[in-house]
Amino acid sequence: MDTFILTNKLFLIPIVVLAIAQGIKFLRFTLRHGLNWDYAFAPGHFPSAHSAFVTSLVVMIGYYNGVESPAFAVAAGFAIITIYDAMRVRINIGLQGKTINKLVATLDDIEHKEDFPKLKERVGHYANEVAGGITVGTLVSLGCIWLIETFLV
Repeated sequence: MDTFILTNKLFLIPIVVLAIAQGIKFLRFTLRHGLNWDYAFAPGHFPSAHSAFVTSLVVMIGYYNGVESPAFAVAAGFAIITIYDAMRVRINIGLQGKTINKLVATLDDIEHKEDFPKLKERVGHYANEVAGGITVGTLVSLGCIWLIETFLV
């Protein structure tokens, strides 16, 4: 087991970070709105699991391969694109969904209103949600590195 963790740590730790960020999001949602399993993997809200995951990749590669490595540059570029997408592109998709839902609700002369499903209105992230994801990604990754370096190496 130790060998498996040491061999695959650059992949396993970001997966752990993703699960923890999504778990925090689900717990917060459950405490506010009650248990709903549909939200276990829901997009949007605090903290951004996307941001946590890509930040973890950057931290892991920076620590183990160095910040001057080509892998670090790729991970950082991937993180920037992913975070930008979560904050800018996907947040606008949610705003469009909200607008379309309002338009459909106001149409009285539609014969088959059920043919217009309610669109998701919350698929992106606000800046504080991304900052929370970056924080979770960094802290959990550093904690995992410490655990590995202290107990497995």
